[in-house]
This record gives sequence, structure tokens and C-alpha cells, in this order.
Amino acid sequence: MSLDSSPFPPIADYAFLSDCHTGALVAPDGSVDWLCVPAFDSPSVFGNLLDRGAGSFRFGPYGINVPNHRSYVPGTNVLTTTWHTPSGWLLVHDALTMGPRHGPDLVTPHTRPPADDDAEHVLVRLVECIEGSVEVELVCEPAFDYGRQPAGWSMVDEDWNAADAVGAGQAFRLSTGMSIGLEGNSARARHTLSKGEKAFCAISWADGLASPVDADDAEARIGRTIDFWRRWLARARIPDHSLRPFLERSALTIKGLTYMPTGATVAALTTSRPETPGGERNWDYRYTWMRDTTFTLQALHFLNLDWEADEFMQFVADLEPNPDGGLQIMYGIDGRRDLTESTRDELSGYEGAQPVRLGNGAFDQRQNDVYGAVLDSLLLHTRRNKHLPRRLWPLVKSQAEGALASWREPDQGIWEARGAPQHYVSSKLMGWVALDRAAKLAGIREDVELEKSWAEAAEEIRADILARGVSDRGVLRQHYDTDALDASTLLASIFGFLPGSDERMKNTVDAISSELTEHGFVLRYVTGETDDGLSGKEGTFLICSFWLVSALSIVGERTQATDLLERLLRIASPLGLYAEEFEVDRSRHLGNFPQAFSHLALIEAAGRIILADRLEELSL
Repeated sequence: MSLDSSPFPPIADYAFLSDCHTGALVAPDGSVDWLCVPAFDSPSVFGNLLDRGAGSFRFGPYGINVPNHRSYVPGTNVLTTTWHTPSGWLLVHDALTMGPRHGPDLVTPHTRPPADDDAEHVLVRLVECIEGSVEVELVCEPAFDYGRQPAGWSMVDEDWNAADAVGAGQAFRLSTGMSIGLEGNSARARHTLSKGEKAFCAISWADGLASPVDADDAEARIGRTIDFWRRWLARARIPDHSLRPFLERSALTIKGLTYMPTGATVAALTTSRPETPGGERNWDYRYTWMRDTTFTLQALHFLNLDWEADEFMQFVADLEPNPDGGLQIMYGIDGRRDLTESTRDELSGYEGAQPVRLGNGAFDQRQNDVYGAVLDSLLLHTRRNKHLPRRLWPLVKSQAEGALASWREPDQGIWEARGAPQHYVSSKLMGWVALDRAAKLAGIREDVELEKSWAEAAEEIRADILARGVSDRGVLRQHYDTDALDASTLLASIFGFLPGSDERMKNTVDAISSELTEHGFVLRYVTGETDDGLSGKEGTFLICSFWLVSALSIVGERTQATDLLERLLRIASPLGLYAEEFEVDRSRHLGNFPQAFSHLALIEAAGRIILADRLEELSL
């Protein structure tokens, strides 16, 4: 399907809203095409992202679908859209609102200590005519349970300013200062605004369906949300550097993908955005991956966001382990273990990409890298806080023991291949990370015996990788039975397995840079050389390209690293966001959106560039 004929907006054209409980995606035409309530992984009430009949919510000028300008209010996740119509100009502000906490959250209860501000569980949309006159249109067409059940509507008051939508066990209230008309499964309103006039609409799934009472109340809620995001960002330590705006947007995105009640972070807001246009590589990313822990902790601590880092580590500490003491590779944002995968075959999928998946069948895969991710996170957190909480020491021991028991075994690897298990080098590498970090943690705890035992095991893994995981030309392999390249071996530099001066590390970085790229952007692997159990080609992986920036910096190729980072920054979405992949031939983003891993890797890469710049300044 060509871009011109597709009824779906390009993935990168969506704006991301968040209240740290759930998120919404707003299309350029002003339609909310994705919203799950009350939480990130709840069923969608607006799902046009996956099927053009699965629910949407538009508020904007009547008969005009292309805005003049869209941007975030600086330092926030609040969207401003400017519209020009034949008769006037219109501003629209969209926000999932935040406000002062008043008692316990009964909608999405907290397991972590609640902060002073929390989600109001309301999506607020405010329009203002700034010149001339503009006819404003509201069209709310929910379809509950991922489009399966159209809304049943009922009016709330005699003024026709509020109506309740129910279906599939879900409910919300639509409120507005305009008069609502019910037409089948949709609620509609139209009103002409003159210069200086404002109008609002909101949907609420709050306790008691509490909603704004008028436009002034709606405006005040948006103002408090702007204040919340700016106060939060002010806590971050972001260097005065040309990369600062990109770090700020990435920080706001990561915070926006954080589930405040538990401290978990979702990998992305969406499910089943295709990695292969029209293909089957469609996954549900609304869960927390353990391998993300170390990258999340690195980013949060680099930005001085220690509260969020601690919340995330407490979430990890609370997780229920497997019978062998190890952790699953992923969990629900509430800590649940069962993420059984199903498909919704009645949905068309984005541009025909099927199946649409709910849940993730990889949750019970064997992936031996999970131990290293958790233990690297624990060491980062311990060094930052200069303290290893007593409740975390059993987790250190169980993860170290899990790594010891599993590192010799094949697994599905970091990319969750659905083919036969292999001896993936990146999995062995993370086994080394696990025992190396466990030994250091034992040293901090002054447990000399365990420190010595785990350090010796780490050295055994290291020797095995260097003996079996390096090809004849001195390049790290994808797995022990192939000479194929894999971008995950770049982690050998990022985790300090090999120093930047080591020829094998330099050879690996050079080989990936020259042989595993499309126009300079990095592939995970060559699909024709890898048994991943799936058909079709995929785009370049943005996290891998950012990893290459970091690796180039580590091996001393600073100019190449800076050039690649500049190219990556140029392909950000119009609002500074990144999906999972980038299709080079058509210059478009692919996969789930926005993608936490991409933004985490951007922070890592930018941090290394900034450090190199600062060191150069000091040497002058």
C-alpha cells in the first residue's frame, strides 16, 4: 500500500500525550487515534491506529484537516496545534492532565508511595479562536475492547453538555460547553467561535467520572499540567550543550512511558505497529522488559533523576521470580507474569499488517541476558546511592546463581528469535556482565568468598566468548555456529567487556558499520542469515544505530560517532520522537511508537558525545 493511498497517518506524525498512567496518540488532523484506559495496557477505547473503524475522537476546525503547526508546549508533554481556516485562526491544546493528589487513587491504585501530583484520569482539549471566526467540530466515536464493541451513549444532563459512553465493562464521560448530539454510536457537537472565545471538551474515566465544569476549569487543568512537566524536568541535570533539546525530549518521553503507580516503564505506548510494512512482525510492547532495566537506570542516573530510578528498582525488587529464582524477561506494568499472546484477526492492522497481537508470547522464553541486565542495574543503583538495600541482596544472589546455571545453554537471544535456540554471543556477554557485576556487589557487601567465586566465573565466561565467539577475521559473531554479524555485539564495548583499544572490538565496530547498515543506519542482523522464525525484511533498528554511536566513541572514532548521531537526530519525528525502526528507502519510522529503547539509547549516545566534548574543552 502506497503512502498516498493509505488511510493511516505515518507513524512518526503522531503526537504523544501522557499522564504517567496511560498515553494517547493524536493524529495531525486532530483525531485521538489511540487511547487505552485506565492504564497503558488496558483495552483501547480509541483504536483507529490499528483499524479505521476501531474508535477516534476529533476536536478541531470543521472541514479543515491539515494544521499549520504542531508543537509541544516547551518542557512538557502538552500539545499545541495551530489551525488556519478561510475565516480565522484557531489554537488547540491537548493534555492528559495532572493535578494535586487528593487521597488514594481508586482508578489505578499505587504500590509505590504516591507523589504530590498525580493523574486526573482526564483527557482535556481546549480551543481558542485567535483571529476571525472558526466553526469547531467535536466527533467522539469510541469503540471499546479494541474496536469490538461500539459505545452505548446516554445523556447526563438536560443541557446536553455531558454524555456517558459505556461498553465491554468500560465507561467514560464526555463533557463540553457545547451542545452534544447523539448519532448512532457517536457523540457530536459544532459551534462557531469568534476572536477571543474558547471552548473545551474532555473525556473522564476518573472516580465518579469527575470532569471539568467549564472552559476556565479546563484551561486551569492544562496550566497545572504544564507546571507539572516543567517542574519535573527542572529536576533533571541536562548539560548546556547543543544536544540539550534532544535529551529533554527523550527524558520527557521516558517519563511519559513510566507507569507511576508501580514505577514500571513500558517499552512503547502501542501494540502491533508493524516492523515490516504489511507483514507479521507486529508485537505488543506495553510491558516492562528486564533488559531495559540497565539502560533505564543509566539514563535516569545520567539525568540525575534518582527518584524515578529508585522507583523502578523497587518495582524490580517486588517482581515474582521463576521457580529457579530468575526473573522473566518481561512483566506486566502491575508485575503480573502471564502475558499470554492472542490475536484480533477482525482488525485490519496498520496498513494491512497482520496479525494484531495482544499480549506477548515471548514472556516465557529462555533469554539468558536477563541476569546481566538486572545485576548491572543493581550495581549502577548501588554505586549511585552508596548503599545496597538489604531487600535487594537476595535478588543479587538469585540472579548470579541463575547466570551460573544458564550461561552454557543456548537461548532465544536478545532479539527474542522464534527460531531454534542458539549460543548467542550477546547472551554470553550478558552472562559475563551478570557475574562481573555480582562480584563487584559482593565486594561492596564485603563477602570475600562470593566475590572471588563470581569473579572466577565471569573470567570463565569471558574466555569462552573469546575462544568461540570471535570469527577468523577477529570479529564478534552473532552466535557460536555462524560468522553472521549481529548489532547486539556492540554491547561488548558499552558494558566494558572489551576496551575500546582492543582490535577485536575495533574490528567488530568497523564490520557492523560497513556491512550491517543501510545508508549508514544499523540493522539488527541480516534476516536471510538468521533463523528468527519469521518471514519478511525489517527496517534498520534505531537503538542499534545509537549503540553504534556509543561504540564508535568508545573505540576512538569520534568524528564518525558525531556524524552518525547528527544523521539520527535529523530523522526524528516532527515532534522529536522515535519509533523502533527506520525504513531507509522510504524515510519513515516503523514499529511501536514512541519507543523507550530508542530514546534510552539516544541518551546514552548523546552522553558520550557530550563527555568527549567536555574533555576536549578541558584539554585546551
